[in-house]
Amino acid sequence: VQLQASGGGPVPAGGSLRLTCQATGRTFNGYAIAWARQAPGKEREFVAVINVREDKGYADSVNGRFDVSRDNANNRAYLQMNRLTPDDTATYFCAAGVNLGVRDLSRYFYWGQGTQVTVSS
Repeated sequence: VQLQASGGGPVPAGGSLRLTCQATGRTFNGYAIAWARQAPGKEREFVAVINVREDKGYADSVNGRFDVSRDNANNRAYLQMNRLTPDDTATYFCAAGVNLGVRDLSRYFYWGQGTQVTVSS
């Protein structure tokens, strides 16, 4: 499966963005989809996940502000990001893996190119 994240851009603190992960290739609905982010000088970190049953999980830092969803008919996943802060500034990636929706990013074998999110104070 090939993935492409889009929807990033500049946004003021307190604003919202919706990222889209478009998948092509293998059957999308058989994969858990994770969102991760990487800020300059930092390691890539887990943000959110949605599994094939549409169970969801979030990092503590985004819980209550971000919402992950998927549209299997169109091979897409979304990350709705609300109440953004400068600490959310990073490159955001989507990834697919055959698992129950885990937070361990090493369990995701397919990665798309990221989309940059920049939150200004």
